[in-house]
Amino acid sequence: MSSAEAGRYADLPKRYHIFKWRVLLAFAGFYLFLYMGRFNFWPVAPLVKDDLGLTHLEIGVINAMLLWGFGLGDLVHGRLGETYGLRLWVMIGAILTTVFNWVTSFATSAVTMAIPWGIAGFVNAACWAPGISMISQWWPRQNRGMAMGIVGTAAGGAMVMMWWISGYVGAEWGWRASFRYPPLIIAALGIIFYLIARDRPSDVDLPEYVEEDAVSATPESLDPERYKGLGPYKELLSNPRFLLASHVKGLENVVRYGLTTWVPIYYFEEGGLSIESTVLLTILLPLGYLIAPPVAGIFSDRYLGSRRQPMVIFSCAASAAVLIGIALAPPVNVTLGATLLLIGGLSMGMSPMSTVAVDIAGRHMSGTSSGLLDAHGYAYAGAQAIIFSVVLDMAGSPWPVVFIAMAATRVVCGLMISRVKV
Repeated sequence: MSSAEAGRYADLPKRYHIFKWRVLLAFAGFYLFLYMGRFNFWPVAPLVKDDLGLTHLEIGVINAMLLWGFGLGDLVHGRLGETYGLRLWVMIGAILTTVFNWVTSFATSAVTMAIPWGIAGFVNAACWAPGISMISQWWPRQNRGMAMGIVGTAAGGAMVMMWWISGYVGAEWGWRASFRYPPLIIAALGIIFYLIARDRPSDVDLPEYVEEDAVSATPESLDPERYKGLGPYKELLSNPRFLLASHVKGLENVVRYGLTTWVPIYYFEEGGLSIESTVLLTILLPLGYLIAPPVAGIFSDRYLGSRRQPMVIFSCAASAAVLIGIALAPPVNVTLGATLLLIGGLSMGMSPMSTVAVDIAGRHMSGTSSGLLDAHGYAYAGAQAIIFSVVLDMAGSPWPVVFIAMAATRVVCGLMISRVKV
């Protein structure tokens, strides 16, 4: 990158700053609807379980296929997006997500649901890492916490949107409708996003920013030859800080997706709630995911010198306490359950692990790093779906054990991230 093609972030032209917001808000707006084609199984899982006569283990396997499919996609889509075009890859993922949701809607058994649902997860992953890489091309580390926080809010909003729309559609017209009609908007928005966004400032004749923060500037100063081919994988997988952060993300997802997988079934079966009441209660969990990310991002940028570690540790401590509360509280106490779920969502949403991946890797490997970190997250998330389903089926539904195990996982996360100085 020559000096003619780059400039200090504060000195970049006004058009640059307008365009960076255009890219960020376009991606956030697109992502707000994406979970209607990824996690839409969760709010209607009780209906699927009853209709197809599935066991807890089969529900767990279906969830695991989605999560592991997404994880496998994470391993490749970030790098492929960096190579062939970031916004192109997002659009392809959006269209194929809609296609495989429709295929899943015709399932008649655990097997015929799990296979296309796993493929839906794989193609849906094309919308994450390339999009995060695109954000990093426009936003340096000093402001990245806020930008990624906005993306996190979109992801939290996507969970709320999905829980509300997919849950309502499933309750009114059956679970198959939840896989057919809401996902149609994903393909349309993917095409619109492709037309609005641009991968890099140079694509619209704007200068690139110069990274002034040493954490991200160091990896960006590597010989460009090391960014080619499988080079980013070699760099990241030999970085102890990145590997440790990836496993922290994995353990975090045991709780993040463990809650969203099992909380609806817990309150539906143990609390005796209707499917409508279950959706209304458990939507408070993703509502917390929506509110917290920008707060954490802005706080870390402005008051912690863009350090993410303290926010992750706080998230671990607060969410562990909430999980113990859920384990001990009677599921029929809806008011207490609602309060715990909202606080739990807020505390989990305060953890900026996705930003950590980009900070460690720098913008040139940001797609690969986002994918690798997220792949760890979904590998662990899929494992929890299997492990907890086996525990529930074989040990007579010991729900408190499940939630206490999640709390212990958060404690371990806090201890691990204390070793990652970022």
